[in-house]
Amino acid sequence: MLSLNNLALRRGGNVLFENSTFIVHRGNKVGLIGANGTGKTSLFKLILGELDSDRGELELSQEVRIAHMAQEVEGTSQPAVEFVMAGDMELTRINEALAKAEAEERFNDIAPLHEALDSIDGYTARTRAEQLMAGLGFEPTDINRPLNDFSGGWRIRLSLARTLMQPSDLMLLDEPTNHLDLDAIMWLSEWIRKYEGTLLLISHDREFLDESVGFIAYLHQQRIELFTGNYSAFEHLKAARLAEQQSNFEKQQREIAHMQDFVRRFRAKASKARQAQSRIKALERMELIAPAHIDSPFSFSIQCAEKISSPLVSLQDAALGYDTTTVLHNVNVSIEPGDRIGLLGVNGAGKTTLVKSLRGEIPLLDGNRVEGTNLEVGYFSQHQLDDLDLSGSAMLQLSRLDQALGKSSREQALRNFLGGFNFVGDKVLEPVASFSGGEKARLALALITYTEPNLLLMDEPTNHLDIDMRQALTVALQTFAGALILVSHDRHLMANSVDRFILIEAGQTGPYEGDLADYRQKVLPGGESKTQEQQKVIESPAEVAQPKPTTNHKRARQIRTRMKTLEDRMERLQRKLDDVEKELGDPDRYQAEAVHDIQPLLRDQAELKSQLEELELEWIELGEELES
Repeated sequence: MLSLNNLALRRGGNVLFENSTFIVHRGNKVGLIGANGTGKTSLFKLILGELDSDRGELELSQEVRIAHMAQEVEGTSQPAVEFVMAGDMELTRINEALAKAEAEERFNDIAPLHEALDSIDGYTARTRAEQLMAGLGFEPTDINRPLNDFSGGWRIRLSLARTLMQPSDLMLLDEPTNHLDLDAIMWLSEWIRKYEGTLLLISHDREFLDESVGFIAYLHQQRIELFTGNYSAFEHLKAARLAEQQSNFEKQQREIAHMQDFVRRFRAKASKARQAQSRIKALERMELIAPAHIDSPFSFSIQCAEKISSPLVSLQDAALGYDTTTVLHNVNVSIEPGDRIGLLGVNGAGKTTLVKSLRGEIPLLDGNRVEGTNLEVGYFSQHQLDDLDLSGSAMLQLSRLDQALGKSSREQALRNFLGGFNFVGDKVLEPVASFSGGEKARLALALITYTEPNLLLMDEPTNHLDIDMRQALTVALQTFAGALILVSHDRHLMANSVDRFILIEAGQTGPYEGDLADYRQKVLPGGESKTQEQQKVIESPAEVAQPKPTTNHKRARQIRTRMKTLEDRMERLQRKLDDVEKELGDPDRYQAEAVHDIQPLLRDQAELKSQLEELELEWIELGEELES
């Protein structure tokens, strides 16, 4: 269907790719990956005829119908559902011809037009458009709202729905998940799975790529390489190649060490229960990821404030919302040091409202917010980029922050810090106004991490970030010693950064005992899904039909999730117990003037041991249930 023969393209004097040759056959689904600026969007423009190649040929069958998602939608008074239906241009043409024939009373033309309308399934068009809108998160009340009522992000969703509405043989999707929540992304991956045409997909979401494509086109070093398999298969192969480069061996080992540290508790318990072996297999899969990102330009960590409070912050019997509108009722949440919580729920359920209320950005409508004495919040919002000083440079903004924190760091230290986010050389002195969206997002993350928070509130931090930066952020969050509250549509980041979930729906908050696979089944109860294990090993474009999970499978996932939560709590309690016993082992504690401090420590020791025994007993019982 599509072939590139020795293709070369330059933009502004820069060579994006040259001597690139590959073929996309009918029905193939191909993911385009590569760092920002390598030419992914430019390749789309070549296919659409908006650009001409500098050398070589791009061959595309002339009869191919192409659907392409527009990145901007002008606000008009047109109803949303009509905008979506207009994606089917043949439907629009027939409807316009039919309306004209009826107005002019040309009755001989009306019957053939109705037949043409029936032949393209035109009578169900509105229903199909409404179903697309519902899948992408629109409410029934949104159907007839005019376009200019929607924000830019929601208009992009409408643009995506319009693209899916269009009959096509070849679909080009450029970052379709950027403005979607997790539920909508899961729905879209299921829609793509059923799409019978050819797909070219630009995305930095590794889980979405795994579910959606069977080939990877990798743009790097001015070349385009085509690989068979999903993203995980590509990453495995890339890791094997890069692992052969001895000069990168030490960095590879550091990356693996970060991941081993994150899952070390599972390896430590391998002798206690057979199910712990699955965690070791998970570690082995994670180890494959690290070498694949050896050549990443990003390397940073997130330091935690030395002083902490317990709890860091809590909401008690709280009503959350804006003005007189209550979004969440009777919220009771307490954030302890070391907590790692992911928030789940559809767009508009109240995830951002909860995050802003924890931060204290919006006042409670009822109840209490109790803040720990030593609370230090690092907050990344969906609109964080708007707060950057566009006229200032990265160095200037970091210097200001450094002074505000009373650090008085040297310029080289600031340059080294920014270098971890790939701001090097004169780039640190350029005005932020010239930065791309990805560069602005990296700078915003850099400024937040520089404050050394003990509580990170992160609301969709991966928008605009490429895969390498997302991986670096994942590793940094794994080694972050503070508490983390994360809202993200990036399932890889969620799965590898948090250890429990809070589900927000119908104005209520509560613990979600399942994992992301369970949540997918909740969102798409009738849809097929691949398990994470299967997603990691598929190396061909062939679809693998999976049976629906049985009740036993669902219970097993619930048990594993609960055991993971218990392990994290036991680890935190054990650290506290170690500190108490260290104090009790200090001879100075038994001097006459300090002996009165012993009793509180002994009480803490007894209480911590009791809590540990209770949690360990539950962990063992769950392990026995899982084995059986």
